[in-house]
Amino acid sequence: MNLIWATRGLTWGFRFLLDGGFTDPLPQYEAAFSGTGDDSEICYRTGERVALRFPDPLARKDAAGRVIPHEFVVFGHLVEQIQSLEDGRHIIWNQPGVADQFEKIWDSPHPPPAHGS
Repeated sequence: MNLIWATRGLTWGFRFLLDGGFTDPLPQYEAAFSGTGDDSEICYRTGERVALRFPDPLARKDAAGRVIPHEFVVFGHLVEQIQSLEDGRHIIWNQPGVADQFEKIWDSPHPPPAHGS
């Protein structure tokens, strides 16, 4: 599974937690979200990938009081399973290393380094 994940924590800013195996995930991320707008919830399919954006499922907020967003670019076999925002939220949030990892790090003073998936 290839997965790019960008989010922010309680005190740390927006960053990549998963890089999808790319040395620089930013071009893939920008291409996937290009033209999607600023809506808080997005499920946008382009070719062989899906861009997902949704608020934190547990409504966790950053230090400024904003609900934390999660943005994913999904590649590979999971793409075909995602037909809606709800599909994407359920499938991706329940992948090993996503919800449980965020639970452990969201309120830490420093985010972990990004790693491949």
